[in-house]
Amino acid sequence: MNILLTGATGYVGGFLAAEARRSGHRLLCLSRHQPADCSDWRPFDLNAPPVELPPAEALIHAAFDHVPGRYRGGEGDDPAAFLRRNRDGSLALFETAARAGIRRILFLSTRAVYGPQSDTLPLIETTLPAPDTLYGRMKLDVERGLLEMAGPYLQPTCLRVTGVYGHHRPGHWHKWQDLLADFEASRTIEPRAGTEVHGLDLAQAIELLLAAPDAEVSGQIFNVSDLMLDRRDLLTRYAEIRGIVRALPARAATLPDAMNCTKLKALGWRPGGQARLDRFLRELAG
Repeated sequence: MNILLTGATGYVGGFLAAEARRSGHRLLCLSRHQPADCSDWRPFDLNAPPVELPPAEALIHAAFDHVPGRYRGGEGDDPAAFLRRNRDGSLALFETAARAGIRRILFLSTRAVYGPQSDTLPLIETTLPAPDTLYGRMKLDVERGLLEMAGPYLQPTCLRVTGVYGHHRPGHWHKWQDLLADFEASRTIEPRAGTEVHGLDLAQAIELLLAAPDAEVSGQIFNVSDLMLDRRDLLTRYAEIRGIVRALPARAATLPDAMNCTKLKALGWRPGGQARLDRFLRELAG
């Protein structure tokens, strides 16, 4: 399949690019700078007028322009520019893709569109969104704009993705680098719990959606999450694997809402769970 991918130079995009190549797709990366491992590339910037796109069977939109290291709060001190780049820039990209005849568009959204919920039920795709951050509101606006474009010649899919961990290549940056360094150095760690999914599991979810019949994915939203993980449990397991003894943070006082992924699993998705987390921690431990 001929695939266009935005955001290939980013943390999440690296997983998607690697899996697309492993699956035998012909991949064209769209980004501000050419990725080192992407031979087919075209310049793309969410903050610039949309460029004409070449023919392709699918567009995966993973690009997100934000303050380095921050998703929620990624607008920094300029929320208007943040929305112009990410909301308006994304919708302009989708319109350009439609003009180019690209039928399948997959958009990486976020669990942040749900916001805090008043009950303790797991989040499902029909849970009423109540985002409490500009990041979540922006992603929800993009979702709605894209899904309104659905029709016989454009079949969009949105993925509401939780926090992504792992690395697509050993030695590359990963989201827990600072946390593990603080733990090893016996620095104070604040309690926290979150939902997580390995980047490879996310990439494999996208592969399933690309291969699924149009009727099963067009105009649809899918949750993507695997583990509910408290920092205390993560660091306990890391210490066991490393053979070290360090002070552990307290358990988080509250847990985030779990995400129900039954809809994605009905397509055959089987995330790696605790076993994949353990493999990743062993890689880090050396």
